[in-house]
Parts: sequence; C-alpha cells; structure tokens
Amino acid sequence: MALLGIVWMLVFNYAPMYGLIIAFKQNFRVIDSIFSLEFLRSPWASHGGFGHFVAFIQDPEFLNIITNTLGISLLRLFIIFPLPIVFALFLNELRSVRFKRVVQTISYLPHFISWVVLGGILTTWLSETGFVNQMLIRLGTLNQGIEYLAFPQYFWGIITISNIWKELGWSAIIYIAAIASIDQEMYEAAELDGVGRFRRMWSLTLPCIRGTITILFILAIGGLLNSNFEQILVLWNPLNAPRSNVLDIYVYHVGIQSMRFSYAAAIGFFRSVIAFGLLFGANQVIKKLNGSALL
Repeated sequence: MALLGIVWMLVFNYAPMYGLIIAFKQNFRVIDSIFSLEFLRSPWASHGGFGHFVAFIQDPEFLNIITNTLGISLLRLFIIFPLPIVFALFLNELRSVRFKRVVQTISYLPHFISWVVLGGILTTWLSETGFVNQMLIRLGTLNQGIEYLAFPQYFWGIITISNIWKELGWSAIIYIAAIASIDQEMYEAAELDGVGRFRRMWSLTLPCIRGTITILFILAIGGLLNSNFEQILVLWNPLNAPRSNVLDIYVYHVGIQSMRFSYAAAIGFFRSVIAFGLLFGANQVIKKLNGSALL
C-alpha cells in the first residue's frame, strides 16, 4: 500500500535533486533545462563553486533577511506553537459535546480559505478606512485611521495574529486526537480523587500527549528558516519591506523576478543545510532531556 507513495516521493522529491548542481554553477539558463543538459558543462562559480553562497553572505541585506526570518519564526515557535495545545486542553474540558463540535468547526474553518483571499480581507480591514480603524476610532483609541501595512513596525504582529486566526483550530486537531486516545478511566479516577480541572490538564492530559508535543516541537525547530511564503507575499509591499523581507521573499525576488536561478538555488540549499542542522540538534537535545524524539 505504501509503494505508490514511495514511488511518488522518489520521482518528485529525490529525482530532481540532481538539479542542486546549479547552485554551484556560474550561470543557469532556463533554455538549458528544457532543451539540453548543457548546464552540466557550464563553468563553476567562483570560490571553488561557492561563489553564490559567498555573495549571499556578503549581501548588505543578509543580516536584515536573517533577522526578519528568525524573528517571525521565533514568534511562531514561542507564541503560535503553544496556543493550539492550550486550545485543545480547554476544548477537551467542555462538557457539552455539541458545543465542543461547534467551537472546533468554527475554529478550523479559516484554514480552508486561501491566503490570497485572506490577504485581500486583511488588506481591506487594515487600511486607513478599514474595519479595524473604524472600530478603534469608535472606541476612542484612535483619532484617525492608520495604514497598518505601510508601517514596518506592525508587520510582525500582523503576521502572528493572522496566522493564529487562520491556523489555530486546524493545528489543534492533532492534539485533540492525541487527547482522545487517553484512557477515560484515568480521568474518572482523578475526578473521584477530587482533582480539579486545571490540575487534570497539567498532571494528566499534558504528560499523556508529551510525545506528540515533542515531535511537533522538533519539526518546528527544523523549520525555523521556513517562513509562510504565501502569507507574507500577499501582505508584502515596499513600505513594510524592512520587516517583511524574509528568505522566501528574497529568493522569490532574485530567483523569479531577476531570473538569477543559480543564486536562488544556492540560498535555498544554504537554508536546507541549516534546517537539517537545527532539526538534528533539537532531536538530540530533546532526546537527552526526556528520552522522546524522532530518532
């Protein structure tokens, strides 16, 4: 049953990896990839093939790009990552099954709306005459509207809040499933012993889903350099670029718009190597701390 999935992975994930060689080549032309393998015989980049990597590190925007990427990713790791766990814990404590299903359904519905649509909604809401400004003006918090997406200092907050709004319920599903597998007799025994709800969540539910949390946390650390490209792209503009120019956006601009394919491939390869190191390191550290890890 797994054979078709393995074949698909080999064809689409592993077979194209020979193309990583363009990251070490001086130039790459699209016509070479379509009509021939001429790019395999093209000259190597400077610095022994690592010229594009050196150019990226020496780029004046390098520190700003890494700062933005890590800043948004760390907010996602320390704020967005724990919230689905908390949401699942409290949802599990609801007595009414019908109300629980309604809340869960409403919470994960935004996941099925594309970022293109949500980006248009957010752009309208956050405009100078949008819903957010109108509400704040009526509450007396503001005297006049603010074009939030035109100010870089608001961008990280907008990205974080909109990500929570869209993915909170969907991200909680895996924790809800893990909680559902816990033996209900343990809850009944804890209730007979007079254990309160918060104590049950902390001393019973959390330890039982620790393995699931650990694995997802390791994967989240491995993805620190991966930004939500679709979300940032639809909210990006030249005015908020100082805080929205992350690795994915930079690769899109230099790779697709400027057609510097070898340079963009080098940046992508650089990010993959760093991500593998983070993933392996996090796995080893957590394995030593609690004995639960991916490998």
